[in-house]
Amino acid sequence: MEEKDYGKTLNLPKTDFPMRAGLPKREPEFLEQWEKTDIYQKVRNSRQGKEKYVLHDGPPYANGDIHMGHALNKVLKDIIVKHKSMSGFDSPYVPGWDTHGLPIEHQVVKKGKVKRNEVTPLEFRRHCRDYALRFLDIQREQFKRLGVRGDWDNPYVTLKPEFEARQIEVFGEMANKGYIYKGLKPVHWCPQCETALAEAEIEYAEHKSPSIYVRFNVTDAKGKIADPENVWFVIWTTTPWTIPANLAISLHPDFTYVRVRTPKHGDLILAEELFGDVMETFEITGYEVVAKYKGKELEGIVCKHPLYDRESVVVLGEHVTLEAGTGCVHTAPGHGQEDYEVGLRYGLDIFAPMDHAGRFTQEAGPFAGLHYNEGNKRVSQALEEEGALLSLSFLKHPYPHCWRCKEPVLFRATEQWFASVEGFRKQALEAIKDVKWIPAWGEERIHNMIVDRHDWCISRQRVWGVPIPIFYCTSCNKELINKETIKAVSELFAKEGSDAWFAREANEILPAGTACGCGHNEFRKETDIMDVWFDSGSTHAAVLETNPDLTSPADLYLEGSDQYRGWFQSSLLTSVATRDRAPYKATLTHGWVVDGEGKKMSKSLGNVVAPEHIIKQYGADILRLWVSSTDFRSDVRVSQDILKQLAEVYRKIRNTIRYMLGNCHDFNPQAHALSYDALDELDRYALHRLQVLVERVSGAYEDFEFHVVFHAIHNFCVIEMSNFYMDVLKDRLYTSPAASPGRRSAQTVMHEILVTLTKLIAPVLTFTSEEVWGYLPGDKEESVQLSNWPQSRPEYKDEELAKRWQKLLDYRDVVTRRLEEARKEKLIGASLSAALDLYPDEDAYAALAPFKDRLPEIFIVSACTLHEPTGNKGLDVKVSTAVGEKCERCWMIHPGVGESVEHPTLCPRCSGVL
Repeated sequence: MEEKDYGKTLNLPKTDFPMRAGLPKREPEFLEQWEKTDIYQKVRNSRQGKEKYVLHDGPPYANGDIHMGHALNKVLKDIIVKHKSMSGFDSPYVPGWDTHGLPIEHQVVKKGKVKRNEVTPLEFRRHCRDYALRFLDIQREQFKRLGVRGDWDNPYVTLKPEFEARQIEVFGEMANKGYIYKGLKPVHWCPQCETALAEAEIEYAEHKSPSIYVRFNVTDAKGKIADPENVWFVIWTTTPWTIPANLAISLHPDFTYVRVRTPKHGDLILAEELFGDVMETFEITGYEVVAKYKGKELEGIVCKHPLYDRESVVVLGEHVTLEAGTGCVHTAPGHGQEDYEVGLRYGLDIFAPMDHAGRFTQEAGPFAGLHYNEGNKRVSQALEEEGALLSLSFLKHPYPHCWRCKEPVLFRATEQWFASVEGFRKQALEAIKDVKWIPAWGEERIHNMIVDRHDWCISRQRVWGVPIPIFYCTSCNKELINKETIKAVSELFAKEGSDAWFAREANEILPAGTACGCGHNEFRKETDIMDVWFDSGSTHAAVLETNPDLTSPADLYLEGSDQYRGWFQSSLLTSVATRDRAPYKATLTHGWVVDGEGKKMSKSLGNVVAPEHIIKQYGADILRLWVSSTDFRSDVRVSQDILKQLAEVYRKIRNTIRYMLGNCHDFNPQAHALSYDALDELDRYALHRLQVLVERVSGAYEDFEFHVVFHAIHNFCVIEMSNFYMDVLKDRLYTSPAASPGRRSAQTVMHEILVTLTKLIAPVLTFTSEEVWGYLPGDKEESVQLSNWPQSRPEYKDEELAKRWQKLLDYRDVVTRRLEEARKEKLIGASLSAALDLYPDEDAYAALAPFKDRLPEIFIVSACTLHEPTGNKGLDVKVSTAVGEKCERCWMIHPGVGESVEHPTLCPRCSGVL
């Protein structure tokens, strides 16, 4: 008899959907397709007239290639926008770039393109503009490669004339309300960058500083202490270079101070709580406390400055603490915010004998010309020579550094322009309450940052930025800024950009007939530019209010957690000051990207992972899967091991989809789909589980909990589909007649799962979902991005059915474990070679009996006998070798193999099918 190839009679999966994804090669093809069809505009058109959901893009800085922090940020935004648009919202995404500021100036000089002092400001600005626009283009292509959908041809850019014009208007509105002022105040100053810095531009890093204790001799006790001869106040500081600027010694009014008589150093006055430790530091023994005072009793006592012929007066301040030092605080009003505030109260000079490069001025006397680092040594030596230095050591402590050059900064009093946060702080704190902060702790964080903030230093001593639009009378030096001058500058910038400020004279900019109150009509221009945070902080006015696709306030701002002190705050301040409300309805923050061990990435450690390398090796969808895989609200780890694990997860999801596509190759949903009532019970259970998945995943997307999406879809594909549903279905799908109700039932549900699952993964696996969409049978939208978000269908939910099947599955786990044990014992090979005898208790019998005839199918064995309940607890499973021969077609063991004359190697079921 001729041997028959029964394999050809099986309904095996058929699909051209590749097993190997080849993402690095395939993804650019989809990008090209989306660009050709203008997918962004098509999605917008499909949602025209719908409720808007605006996620406003915080502008990355146009400097260098993108890093993993950029990738995390942009992919998170893309996930949200795609989910919202599929959910029925008109959700535009207009990307933006921050293009002014010092880092670009640095790079232009560093790359040797130009020497700053050898060219005109206009020429230097041209180089800066070219640099910024070049990297804007580079970053734009890198963001697009991530699969981020947006209006890439029409981004907002802070150097564009229309943006600069609106920024000038925001400044003018704040000035008109009295919130802009010029003042001599201590600000963070970077001597390397030679510019003032805002609080948001400060980073704290460990720094080694000298720690000195200095004594100041009392010259006029004002009758407040007896026997004032040889009495000294002791101060402690870690900045000896500020001693030349000392004008006072601050005590806390309520602290107790002691007068300690020492053998060699006279009577020293310091806080009672600290003097014991201080004496130990000085290695002084044989001392005696001879008097005690409250701080307020010593106010007004005059001491002599140890290095200069001038006074240092004792003043009171609530800022004095007992955490370290002596409780007597060295006070230099020109070099510290609290010192400055105390100095204002006591009418002290705001004295800071230091220039923009960190060198002492002539006012510092013998130290003139010294850099402050050298000044630390020389001041300490001079104090020692005068007998005023009681102790010198070194300590490591957190110290403010410039966020750009990473070098230590100074506190230095200079004339700067400020925005008075104090003027609208109350409104800002109220506006914070109207915002949804995600995570919730963000509200307290930004509240605490603003509640004690007095002002915002908005001037920078640089060239590449938006000029501060203020004029000065050349006769009386009075500032000129009003609605007319702001209007003139704004209109000029709208036409010519801010270069016009540097190209034109003041009289060419100001309206004709402009005159100063003193009668003169000649003016000069301010030379400072605005803080770049003022640029990006104006986007609510320059972008949200001017782009017809957007709305203000935005629905969401999403950035890194450092933006509470940055963009979130600058945007809030400018918006509250000019609009009396926050510019956003909600904010969402993500953590930092760190390596696999939780360490910060740095070139020196060699642990930097670049997005382009991940894309080249794995594809952008693996990077996007990484973004979704962890709770991004805390720091997010990435490493080669993590990426390998994610690639494996991706492979399992892809294979699950491929298997279902293969089994739907001959399925036309319009012609072959069965009604719900006609579906097999197992398929109805799978439909129920799909609705549970839709609800869980949809809720997680809404709550921005993308790690929940990741785990839910992964578990559904691997545990519910691959390990159970598709495993059990194989026999029915492969061996039943192609058009049989049982097979069509399975295909109906698999198709529903495929369509739904493809939509659920679309915001995350944007390339893969598009690829799958192209292989789905039946009528559908041109792109998955144009489809509607799946809804949970109540008619597919059956809780009673689900309970029955869940109980059965609990016992299936017991059976599966026993089969695995039997395989290890070499009692059986594949599970189809097994026969089962089940000995249940009452509960197990009740769960299994309704499925009695389907147990071999569900357990994937050749025979299964369910015995009546016994006295056993739970379920006992006996595994034996199935009786009969192996069917050549379905591979089940059956005693009836051989009964058919025409098909002697087949079981009766397969013979019947053929």
